Amino acid sequence: MDYGGNYSTTSYGAQGGAGGGGFMIGSQGGSQSNKGNISKALDCLRPCTIKQVLDATQPHPDAEFKIDDVDVAHITFVGQIRNISTQTTNVTYKLDDGTGSVEVKLWIDTDSSAMDLGGGGNKSNSGLVEDQWVRVWGRLKAFGNRRHVGAHVIRPVTDKMEITYHLLEATYVHLYNTRGPLEPTGGKPAQMDGGQYGGDDMGGSRPMPNLSPNARRVFQCLKETPQNNEGLNMQHIAASLRMPLTEVAKAGDELLTQSLIFTTVDDNTWSILDME
Repeated sequence: MDYGGNYSTTSYGAQGGAGGGGFMIGSQGGSQSNKGNISKALDCLRPCTIKQVLDATQPHPDAEFKIDDVDVAHITFVGQIRNISTQTTNVTYKLDDGTGSVEVKLWIDTDSSAMDLGGGGNKSNSGLVEDQWVRVWGRLKAFGNRRHVGAHVIRPVTDKMEITYHLLEATYVHLYNTRGPLEPTGGKPAQMDGGQYGGDDMGGSRPMPNLSPNARRVFQCLKETPQNNEGLNMQHIAASLRMPLTEVAKAGDELLTQSLIFTTVDDNTWSILDME
């Protein structure tokens, strides 16, 4: 992670307006450009701390939340489980990352007895225990005067370096949105480089992280296949790539872990998270 003369991209595609990805600052070209910027920001995943979640502003109850005065829809953060409360309709986790604590709700699909991920089962939360560090992907919500995060996915943190990396990344995006891009000595805007990954580009400003061959094939299929807002079902992907469903599922799980795709109408239907 570098906030010096040269920018390095983040693994979430939330690295600010440079190169056309992430969050856009200011307006260019009138109201039409403003709408495009807001839409692009809402398509991105925002790494943040729990304090930023608690400090987020909301102009009115129907408006999107804002962090650093930028609209956010999807957020991700890490935290340590302090309490687990199981209800009939949901499981509530109280998470603490050292900057604050917040409740995270994962809804239960009573038909399949699994966590609901927009209509499908999510078993990624099985085995979570108190004092365990986890990563959350979800949306910030408010009910009454209390805020919580509606989780799409909760996964355990298996590498403790991920905690430090995430806090650095949240700081990186915060500085970009509040201070703008830095300029090198020559006075020209810094160019996005390949960061720690290098190699392939995913079509926007994000470099392709290290992925298995099957995950790359599934990602390219999602990127190149015409589709509506609901994305593609894994059965369609398996048929298109002539790949076994089990391998497509493994590839999809890898892409979800890398925050390259997200689930839509159910757990087996995916769309690319950070699109141009």
